[in-house]
Amino acid sequence: MIVLSMAIITACSGQPPKKPDHPAPTTRSTLDLKQHIADFTSGMGPRRGYRAPTGQQQRAVADGVGLFLDGHHAQAEQRLADVGFRIRTLTDRVTGRRYAEFADAARNGTATRGWGRIYVDLTAPSRWSVQVPHPVADAHSEDLGVAILRVLVLAGAHREAGRGIAADVAHRRDTVFHAVCDALLKRRLPGIQVHGFADDSAPGFDAVTSTGAGDRGRATGRAVADALDDRGIDACRAWARDCPLEGRTNMQGRAAAAAGVPFLHIEFSRHVRGSGKRISQAAHAARTATAAWSTTRQ
Repeated sequence: MIVLSMAIITACSGQPPKKPDHPAPTTRSTLDLKQHIADFTSGMGPRRGYRAPTGQQQRAVADGVGLFLDGHHAQAEQRLADVGFRIRTLTDRVTGRRYAEFADAARNGTATRGWGRIYVDLTAPSRWSVQVPHPVADAHSEDLGVAILRVLVLAGAHREAGRGIAADVAHRRDTVFHAVCDALLKRRLPGIQVHGFADDSAPGFDAVTSTGAGDRGRATGRAVADALDDRGIDACRAWARDCPLEGRTNMQGRAAAAAGVPFLHIEFSRHVRGSGKRISQAAHAARTATAAWSTTRQ
């Protein structure tokens, strides 16, 4: 989702939602969203499940997401169908929220090509996204994405699934994940990208907060870091000191910096990601940023 390649969405750019030219997708299911995403990611692993998309395929998925966000649902479905993607409406039985799921239509939507999924909250206008580029590889980062979710972009394969770094979507531009994130940037949607690190990679810290290659997200980054500290999750602040895993070369962060759109790159220790309670605390801290973005036009 683009939380996993978690992606997000309803309306964009702080504008009121446009009247759609077609009703929301009619295929509906009620389920536990967290378990649904866990089932999706359970089949991911190194050296399997990723087919590199062509440029046309990347654009088609990104166009479909953009059309949907702009209220053109019928056109979105047609554009996505060209590359074997479909949209359906899901209701999370835990929260009662409705989401649009953008997923590979093959084999009932299982991860046959590894291009990821996008989830858009249909209960409120979309103002931001949460991005999960390394589900499973960064264990339980997808759970963090679900906990934060509004517009979730989720990667569809293990980062080592392809040849070389072909499936490492955080460090490539030629992926569906990056194309969708770029479509969100065009609509001025800030993003939080969540990652995970081994506990010994940043001794003394449980999180590393960064604004990536830019600095537009610094005010919200400070607020998130403070909120993490308040919850006992010690955060290294990359704008104030040298930290490991700062995400300066992250491709989605570089694109956000070039567009002048806020972006937060947050790494969480295995200690945090291994506990449901700490995941909830981290998600509540991250919502410090999303709450600000929900009321401010970028």
